[in-house]
Amino acid sequence: MTFRDDGAVAARLSEVRKTSLDKDLRKLERLEEATLAVSRNRLALGLAFLFLATVGVLAGSQIGAGQYGLLLVVAAVIGGYMALTIGANDVANNVGPAVGARALTMTGALTIAAIFECAGALIAGGEVVETISKGIIDPALVPSGETFIWVMMSALLASAIWVHLATFLGAPVSTTHAIVGGVLGAGLVAVGAGAVDWLIVSTIFFSWLMSPLIGGFVAAAFLAFIKVKLIYQEDKIAAARRWVPALVSLMAAIFAAYIIVKGLHNVWQPNLASVAGIAAAGFLLTYIVARPWVRRQSESMENRNQDLRKLFHLPLICSAALLSFAHGSNDVANAVGPLAAILDSVQTGSLAREVGVPFWVMLIGAIGISLGLFLFGPRIVRIVGEQITKMNPMRAFCVALAAAFTVLVASQLGLPVSTTHIVVGAVFGVGFFREYYTANSRRRRNYIHTHKRHRPRRISEADQDEIRRRKLVRRSHFLGIVAAWAITVPSAAGLAALIFLAVQWLR
Repeated sequence: MTFRDDGAVAARLSEVRKTSLDKDLRKLERLEEATLAVSRNRLALGLAFLFLATVGVLAGSQIGAGQYGLLLVVAAVIGGYMALTIGANDVANNVGPAVGARALTMTGALTIAAIFECAGALIAGGEVVETISKGIIDPALVPSGETFIWVMMSALLASAIWVHLATFLGAPVSTTHAIVGGVLGAGLVAVGAGAVDWLIVSTIFFSWLMSPLIGGFVAAAFLAFIKVKLIYQEDKIAAARRWVPALVSLMAAIFAAYIIVKGLHNVWQPNLASVAGIAAAGFLLTYIVARPWVRRQSESMENRNQDLRKLFHLPLICSAALLSFAHGSNDVANAVGPLAAILDSVQTGSLAREVGVPFWVMLIGAIGISLGLFLFGPRIVRIVGEQITKMNPMRAFCVALAAAFTVLVASQLGLPVSTTHIVVGAVFGVGFFREYYTANSRRRRNYIHTHKRHRPRRISEADQDEIRRRKLVRRSHFLGIVAAWAITVPSAAGLAALIFLAVQWLR
């Protein structure tokens, strides 16, 4: 008896020691993870400063000495800083849903995005950019070239600081709206309200309001179609063979038009009939290839949603690459546009609405965006792809399709929309639709009731209330991101105004 008691005591002591050891090991693991995170942050900051120093040296070698030599070098460094923040914040939205859906690893997504962002900037970034973003200020009303230089410098630095702060806070924001706000704020204190085209400003605000709503609605509509035609079908394999080729072909058609309209608009501007013809050809060719491919892939699949999701991996990878290419061709101007405008003003002594972009300036923007994505982008990638709402390949497919479709339609209507707002709005749309569908869909309830392995118990009123209250979108992220969107333009404007006034006072 004593022996048995001693054995039981020893067993309990062993269990206590094991529990304590497990806790100590977990503490050591967390400490090691924290140490590695700090080391990565230091390395990232070191590489970022090295890039900016290299930009300064490159700018100095290209500009040379002169009255404005040092000022232009500083402007180039600020442009490089803006490019880093664009990569850290804006680019992440293009690959976030694919990462959240596990169609791409983080490393794979960053590599694809960096390559295609750089390619988009260098191949289709355009030889000419607008001097003042979206034409919100008339250059003819700026009193002097020196004032113009300080307006653009203040706008560039303020927008970079704001996007950097938003990235630190985990809020995906529009870098285009940040630079618009910067130009608006610096222009107001430098030139006055009379130089501002308020119609363009109001159009930008209208697009800010509408683009995430439209993106969310379109994404929810696509997800509703997939739920009805694929997810809650008795024979999922037959449904996939019927509808997945059509969905993938529709994505190909939309992205073919999207790349022409948004990705190549700086080098090629075909008419609407040509764009429609290319989109139709893209749909037909993709359908011819996709139909046998889906059939082959589905032969070894089980009749369940987990297997169907694999059919959407390849389209998601292609969409991430194409979204990144189009983004690089468009938003690189947010980093290099003001810098190119400053260079042109110094070299020509005049102010113009559009100026040429030297290759070395475009290179700064392209490399800076890619580097910013690699060094600081994973935080926003995880927020967009994982933390707002749960993603899977079908939902991420709807987000990508909605983003391309909404930007394409808005471009044809002449609305200056933000891809960031549309992508994040589409993610919210998918999440909120899932909440509604889970609580209210009779089709879903009947399907679950029919396919229970065991006889389901009767759902009580309390259970029904719990289903209705279930939140599939994190409200903290929703409120935080919407708040960041609302204050992006005024915050960047205020910062730019303060920077411009401080420079004038110091001079």
